Amino acid sequence: MKHLIAAVSLLALPLCAQQYKIAVAGLVHSHAWGHLPRMAKGEAARLVGIAEPNLELAAEARTLVGPEVPFFTDYRQMLEQAKPDIVWAFVENNRHLEIVQACAPRRIHVMFEKPLAASLRDALAIQRLAAQHGIQVMTNYQMAWWPANYAMKAQVEAGAIGKVSRLHAVVGHGGPGSSGVRNKYFFEWLTDPVRNGAGALFDFGCYGANLITWLMDGKRPVAVTAVTQRFQPDVYKQVEDEATILVEYPSAQGIIQASWNWPFDRKDMEIYGRSGQVFAGRGDGLRIRMPGQQEEASKAAPIPAPEDDFLNYRAAVVRKEIKPAGLSSLENNLIVTEILDAARRSAATGTRVVLQ
Repeated sequence: MKHLIAAVSLLALPLCAQQYKIAVAGLVHSHAWGHLPRMAKGEAARLVGIAEPNLELAAEARTLVGPEVPFFTDYRQMLEQAKPDIVWAFVENNRHLEIVQACAPRRIHVMFEKPLAASLRDALAIQRLAAQHGIQVMTNYQMAWWPANYAMKAQVEAGAIGKVSRLHAVVGHGGPGSSGVRNKYFFEWLTDPVRNGAGALFDFGCYGANLITWLMDGKRPVAVTAVTQRFQPDVYKQVEDEATILVEYPSAQGIIQASWNWPFDRKDMEIYGRSGQVFAGRGDGLRIRMPGQQEEASKAAPIPAPEDDFLNYRAAVVRKEIKPAGLSSLENNLIVTEILDAARRSAATGTRVVLQ
């Protein structure tokens, strides 16, 4: 059958489940490259199209998905011809609202790579469109599928470390690369304060805000204070490469360190309670320390399906087998965008921003 890239494995889906059609809008977000080969297998949803006007990026993607997947230069044409059930967008942050405006009236569900939007205004407009047209809008984070974070939350919910007083997210790496087909266009917009929203503040601050909001059970903070700096002005000419965000709650503080200057990749989360501490590292690495005891390292248990994987998770959401919640949910990411928006204003004005 033309344009089918792989036969559907009956073992990959429940017998009663419909296999949904997925399409990709844009390739300028470099996270696309890690997801395309798996999408091409058609396990959770059938890949029916990729839209990207940049022919260099489209040619690179072709090497990952094979000749049977149709390519388009206009994503709106793809929506009309391929008629996907789900669109996964890898476009600039300030174009996320545009994607929802095209998809929502067609009842097409939308997924974004983090963050939800480049501004709070856009995020609220996305929320209104999703509610008006009855679609799901989700945001993907790499850390959202790591067992260690779920084990950390379980420790908090069980009261194992007492009342939470401090949350500390350390996120970032040595900075975005600018060479090669897959990186140069990503670098171009990621270092643009309009298309990205900021620099490291948005690129990695969103991870910390996402986890802290989730660990605080979706509570909105009362205030946000941020300091940003540019340590490599010759590389990042328009945006900051270093950001520290203080997120205030009535009885807790969240600190987010977002950086393009780490000597290695960091995506770590620490949470302190009155009677203990939990550290969640990459994947399933977990460390717990209680008063009077040595720190204990362990491996977190695997996350049960379909919550263990974004492709499976969103397919289950579209099939209405589960309700979107937690780290990828629209509710969480509206608060994330509110935190980032306030942090940007705080850094620009040098003031503490109180949320209304």
